[in-house]
Amino acid sequence: MGSESVDSVLPVLGDELPDAVFEAILEQLRARRQFDLGAYKDRCIRRRIAKRLRSSGAADVAAYLKRLAEDDGELDALLATLSIHVSQFFRNPDTFLVLERQILPDLCRRAQAAGRSELRLWSVGCAGGEEPYSLALLVDELQPVGVKIAILATDVSEPVLASAREGLFEPLRLAEVPPAVRARYFTPEGERYRLIERVRAMVRFERHNVMTAAEFPPADLILCRNVLIYFTREEQARILARFAAALPEGGALVLGRAETLTGPERQLFQTEFPVERIYRRTSVAAPVVGAGGGESSPRED
Repeated sequence: MGSESVDSVLPVLGDELPDAVFEAILEQLRARRQFDLGAYKDRCIRRRIAKRLRSSGAADVAAYLKRLAEDDGELDALLATLSIHVSQFFRNPDTFLVLERQILPDLCRRAQAAGRSELRLWSVGCAGGEEPYSLALLVDELQPVGVKIAILATDVSEPVLASAREGLFEPLRLAEVPPAVRARYFTPEGERYRLIERVRAMVRFERHNVMTAAEFPPADLILCRNVLIYFTREEQARILARFAAALPEGGALVLGRAETLTGPERQLFQTEFPVERIYRRTSVAAPVVGAGGGESSPRED
């Protein structure tokens, strides 16, 4: 229905989002939020847009598009729907056990051996903040000596980030938190729990889009779990190359259980804990890949 006007389309039924509507929404996100969905898997994105359209209460597609054009709040709500992934504290506990007992202590030793006093951890697609706050809890328990640990958490949606900064969670999000840890670090507020301010202050939340950002922050550990699954294979490869460029040799990358390394990027990372999808940066030079996807000459780490 490419030649059909937006005004003439019928209300969305199920996940069947008409092409004209889909393109109109993509253009709004590109123009006003610099969020380009071109690299995302089409079916997943259409399904999430259709879900938001139905829940918005708009009478039909044309009414929703009019609201989207006029209401920044609705545009942000749509962006949050597209970008957020369900999470909880210590999701996949075995992964955090490896991070606590092996990866973080080793990275601290590497930083000290290199004469550095700071270790940089980056949680990509942090959503409600459960993942970076889980890292903060590990760091607080470890109490590393001689190394300051900085935790950066990023997401594409500012409203999602604002909610994460509040550190207020439903009990379900704390299902994997041991009772003693919950008692020490969380205070009840009604039917929810708020993470204590001292730990919340350990995490810096910033808006960042791995598809369009000109720069990736340098990091010693990158957690990018259940984010790449939404991208095309080509875009995954580009993002992984940029992660490699952001990590030093021996730096760690953690992916989601459903995500794997395939293709040329396997040369950039060595598998250390295959079940947990934990990889180490190799000494192979990473291509310099810009936000637009182009490559230039390789850079030595």
